[in-house]
Amino acid sequence: MPALVVVKDGKFGAIEPYDAKPPFRLVDMGDTLILPGIVDTHAHINEPGRTEWEGFQTATRAAAAGGITTVVDMPLNSIPATVSLEALRTKAAAAEGQCTIDYGFWGGVIPGNSGELAQMVDHGALGFKCFLIDSGVSEFPMSVEADLRKAMPILKAKGVPLLVHAELESPVPDLAKSDPKAYETFLKSRPEKWEVDAIQMVIGLSQETGCPVHIVHLSAASALPWIREAQEKGIAITTETCPHYLHFQAEKIPEGATDFKCCPPIRGAENQEKLWKAVKNGTISMLVSDHSPCTPNLKKLETGDFMQAWGGIAGLQFSLSVIWTQMRARKFTLAELSNRMSVQTAQLAGLSLRKGAIAEGLDADFIAFDPDAEVQVDLTSIQHKHKLTPYLGERLYGRVLHTYLRGEEIYSHVGSEVQFPGKPRGKILRKANS
Repeated sequence: MPALVVVKDGKFGAIEPYDAKPPFRLVDMGDTLILPGIVDTHAHINEPGRTEWEGFQTATRAAAAGGITTVVDMPLNSIPATVSLEALRTKAAAAEGQCTIDYGFWGGVIPGNSGELAQMVDHGALGFKCFLIDSGVSEFPMSVEADLRKAMPILKAKGVPLLVHAELESPVPDLAKSDPKAYETFLKSRPEKWEVDAIQMVIGLSQETGCPVHIVHLSAASALPWIREAQEKGIAITTETCPHYLHFQAEKIPEGATDFKCCPPIRGAENQEKLWKAVKNGTISMLVSDHSPCTPNLKKLETGDFMQAWGGIAGLQFSLSVIWTQMRARKFTLAELSNRMSVQTAQLAGLSLRKGAIAEGLDADFIAFDPDAEVQVDLTSIQHKHKLTPYLGERLYGRVLHTYLRGEEIYSHVGSEVQFPGKPRGKILRKANS
């Protein structure tokens, strides 16, 4: 509806009638929609240590171009991994002065680091991520149930969530003679059962310890009944999924197209529609990018070998448009989009008193958005460090025209001109009581 949004000292003031006559400068956005800035709680920025994959400068510029005003960085794949107080300080120092948008950090739970967790929260960690399967990098080893039993009471006491990469390995068919270029070969190597088994385990641990658990990048729809039942019982479990699971379909992934590889994998069309139903009914309450880039050589495009390629999809810049394209086709509202991509994610990270909505007293992070504009992802538009993404060539709906951080414009796209005004203004976000 038409309105006048008051911004003062970097915060939202009252929302006034459109024809109000306030005694300050007016910016007329015309018929453009104003949405709260996106809060993306799942991105791998990789700095320091693997800055050749991605870094704070390039990732946060891409985020601003995609309407993201807050990002929370995962504890891997940087070196060092963010699994100690010293590493958290190293990560914060690396980010300072480079970021176009505001940012925070998840810590990591790994075997043997339970003594670090409380002090990491005290120094700003917003919560902790663990892997129940090989993470793919040696500096972030997987956790087993015993490790979680040590960590979860600490996180419960500190009031922060445990984020879980929920795959629990069990035997799969022998794929040695299967074609490694066929996507079906990779899909068989990471069955839905792995996700279901892991989720059942952490539901039990959450019920036992009271520690809130968040399932990251859910791809297996067969896990949804277990999650829904746990939520109805009052167990503190939330779930996210990602644009690539909601946009691409296993049946349409070409042979050797390893830019589509991620873990857990993109599954089939029937599975995808079940995920969308869970987004609609709130079982899946968050939609995040899981931006996980690497150098192009690690994708093994020259061989097309899915079994050897790095698993991760670069898509931070496009997550809003991808999600809106699919929501638009399914008659979702923009209010539902903002709830899943801003409100709920801010709550997960403990940032809802500052971020995630257009409301009096919150940071004035917002975007001017044209939901009907058609955009095509091309090489010239990509702000990520590397141009390799399965979204290249995709035609999407929704263009971010302006992005504002704490009331200051940080990105504009008017006509064919793209600008990032001023110096990087991003600030670190810490847990409210730290």
